[in-house]
Amino acid sequence: MRSIVDIDELRRVGQAAGLDDVSVAGVAPIVEAQMAIEERKSRGLHGGMNFTFGNPARAANPSLLFNGAKTVVVALRRYRAPSPIPAVQANSLRVRPRGEVAAYVRSDEYGALREGLRAIELHLQAVGAKTEIVFDDNRLADRAVAAKAGLGWLARNTMLIHPQLGSWTVIGSLVTDLEIGEPAEGLSDGCGSCRRCSTDCPTGALGEFGVLDANKCLAWLLQAKGAFPRDFRRSLGGRIYGCDDCQVTCPYNESSEEAASASYLRSEGVDILKLLKASDSELMDEFGHWYIPRRRPEYLRRNALVVLGNIGDPGDPEVAAVLETCLVSDEPLVRSHAIWAALRLGKEDLVKRNLSPALLRNDPEGIVREELLFWNLLHDVGSA
Repeated sequence: MRSIVDIDELRRVGQAAGLDDVSVAGVAPIVEAQMAIEERKSRGLHGGMNFTFGNPARAANPSLLFNGAKTVVVALRRYRAPSPIPAVQANSLRVRPRGEVAAYVRSDEYGALREGLRAIELHLQAVGAKTEIVFDDNRLADRAVAAKAGLGWLARNTMLIHPQLGSWTVIGSLVTDLEIGEPAEGLSDGCGSCRRCSTDCPTGALGEFGVLDANKCLAWLLQAKGAFPRDFRRSLGGRIYGCDDCQVTCPYNESSEEAASASYLRSEGVDILKLLKASDSELMDEFGHWYIPRRRPEYLRRNALVVLGNIGDPGDPEVAAVLETCLVSDEPLVRSHAIWAALRLGKEDLVKRNLSPALLRNDPEGIVREELLFWNLLHDVGSA
């Protein structure tokens, strides 16, 4: 179906609805993206992540989204870079631990992205086009299609970097049966010899250009199933959801800071003690929009306990009380990470006071036993 609209028109519609840039690409398979995904999966670099790794051939082929697809309209929305989380004092002596949250979820950027794409969709449907919006979805490799549309290049840190907007963007697409304009030319690599993101990554997850080892990526590990890897718990620092380090260090983001959306609402982080004292329903009400493994709130507590072990005040009685509650939790995932957090804070007396054979109850995967073995405390349970 030949279009009676052009890309400049769609760009005006999108920008009026809060998008920062819009371009188009064809729907032919992005062969290099499929090959890259398959190669990284074969090397085990996906770290158990499904997303586009689940079906690389589909993720790299926009034409499969619906029969008759002709064009992908790709949009970017810029969000505000993170700012430091201030210390929040509970009283004149104590500072409450606050968990850091990735910048893209500090405000509803994906909601705003959807609204911008919806404005374009309505514009196209008014002329009889068939459309489908897709973003943050394992059916389409969004960064690859955005690069194909000329909206940036795929950088050393695997992010899409727009020459003016940097990488602080969320990406969304709209597939249509209209043929719209001429696909843009892809941009050449702008990273050059810069290695800041690789050097500054706290776990060394970016050793190769454009290749992320998800087994070491803190942002992914916070969303992965099972125990949080012990080797990276200290590296997690105060992060409770996501990691922005490879973007913070990028020089293109330094120059694009003024492009940030004025609608950004600053966050003061997540109150870790409040999170650990909340009920399951309270946790899901507040954080259910995050990706949480198996939709199980104990994963929020797992992450929060690692953060507490890194930044909590060992002398704060509220910290001790929260840890004691977590040490007798019904969930082995919570108990095991409470042991680590307590001992990380030097609260060995707190752990020993709660050691008993009951501590090993309901531990089918052996993670509580493993934690006690790591700290050489398992024999103390047997003699309790």
